[in-house]
Amino acid sequence: MVINKVISVLLGLSFSSVTIASNIQTKFEGKIDASYDSGSDSVSWLDKGWGTTRFGKNEDRFSISRAAFTSRIDFANSWSLFGVAQYAPEPKANFGITEAYFQYKPIARGYQVSAKVGAFYPKMSLENTGFAWSSPYTYNYSALNAWLGEEVRAIGTELTIKRPARRFRSKYDVSFHTAIFKGNDPAGTLIAWRGLLPHDRQTHLNERIGFAPLYSLQKPQLSKQWQYSDPFHEIDGRFGFYVGAHLEYLKKYSLRVYWYDNNADPAAINESIGQYAWDTKFLSMAWKSKLTKHTHFVAQAMSGSTAMGPGRGVDNNFHSWFLLLSQKLENYRLSARYEQSKVIDKDHWVFDPNASDNQALTLHASRSLSNKWRVGLEWLYSDSWLSYRYKSGLPLDLTDKIWRATVSYKF
Repeated sequence: MVINKVISVLLGLSFSSVTIASNIQTKFEGKIDASYDSGSDSVSWLDKGWGTTRFGKNEDRFSISRAAFTSRIDFANSWSLFGVAQYAPEPKANFGITEAYFQYKPIARGYQVSAKVGAFYPKMSLENTGFAWSSPYTYNYSALNAWLGEEVRAIGTELTIKRPARRFRSKYDVSFHTAIFKGNDPAGTLIAWRGLLPHDRQTHLNERIGFAPLYSLQKPQLSKQWQYSDPFHEIDGRFGFYVGAHLEYLKKYSLRVYWYDNNADPAAINESIGQYAWDTKFLSMAWKSKLTKHTHFVAQAMSGSTAMGPGRGVDNNFHSWFLLLSQKLENYRLSARYEQSKVIDKDHWVFDPNASDNQALTLHASRSLSNKWRVGLEWLYSDSWLSYRYKSGLPLDLTDKIWRATVSYKF
């Protein structure tokens, strides 16, 4: 895909340590997570199994679970170039780009107008605000943000208009965001054929994500769909869009509201890669309260629909929400998150059941050893009911209890 070649060139420039001129500044940072994971009794979906956890049966318990690298080049003309590359060990060790974009942000005395061009995340989340779109509160992301990390990326341009509180002697920061994009037509594949699940795996821009073999893909109606999601391809030639608003009060309370619509034609298909366009749209609302300087409460909810095939043969609604409370005690971070996700099957193709219902509880404790080193322990309880397991011989309802110990190094 041409866009991936362009982004690769941009990222190659951004990772260069050569200073082209004295008025250009470069910054490079990285973070490496080494983890021991207790794993589950089921094969992970990343290995095309029916499990609901990132690391499943017969996988290495100890691994470099994530390595992320960011680079930024600031030019003197208000332009900057930003890139993110990440390593993941499964299903095969791979290294790829997750974001790469130019940003234009001129100095302003009043309203601040800025723009992005490239591939980037919409800033919907108040959970994934850490390094390289990670969470500062837990290792595993909530199911709804984990899905954003898998199948949602804007490859296009975004315009932002911000009214900074300080410049207007106000208690409120307000900003509006709008973007048009292409290359996100298959988004929704994993919602229908795997469900919404909590984890911390971000998809690279040229990566395919597999899922368990489905009986329904052997039927004539779905025989052209291949056994994976390739989420960052353009299928129908249409532009998608999103609009969002951010409101912040006294730097203590934050609200983000977004409407996303990839504007895809569900009847369109690229047979050379076996991917349909999914008509996917959703509303996302995120809230964050700084109850004290060290106590944060975060909540987010998402509700939408996704459909593919002639006559919207696969047609689903989906809903997901979570509540998270985090407390910092000197060098320690303690967090707890509860969440629920549901996919509702609305179509009449009985051979392709898509309904799923998931609940999860995450408990996290970590300690900072220095500015560079951090250790932590996390427990994830996941109870999932997946209707498409009926042909696999597995029970529809499965429960996983996973421990993860992590050592992190940041530079």
